[in-house]
Amino acid sequence: MASPVTVRVRRVRAQPEPLPLPRYETELAAGMDLRADIEEELTLGPLQRMAVPTGLALALPPGHEAQVRPRSGLALRHGITLLNSPGTVDADYRGEVKVVLINLSHEPFTLKRGERIAQLVVAPVSRASLVEFEVLDATERGEEGFGSTGR
Repeated sequence: MASPVTVRVRRVRAQPEPLPLPRYETELAAGMDLRADIEEELTLGPLQRMAVPTGLALALPPGHEAQVRPRSGLALRHGITLLNSPGTVDADYRGEVKVVLINLSHEPFTLKRGERIAQLVVAPVSRASLVEFEVLDATERGEEGFGSTGR
């Protein structure tokens, strides 16, 4: 298992009862659950999207990103997923992390304070240098695109 990475966290709003910080729910979990930091219930109608606040700002170490991913239970049971999946939190961003939820079901979905709405995965980032060429090396797949490997 890789060594833990330290991520500094700041709560962006004072709350009488702060929500728990994200944590791994099982020993081998890849993601930590993010919670809805809302004062009142919010209802997400069918096909409606909303940026839901988490109440947290992060200071990721250089060379890392945080990926915001859907929770499979919300997707399966309620049709709730992320519109930009995975969302990326860059190491130099210091604002509040918000989760862009969308309701893909036919029923309204009500969010409550503290509800787990997404997963946060901290991962290393590779930086690339792009070099322009007139011709690229040949491969078996070549220029075949969408669905070409499933034939």
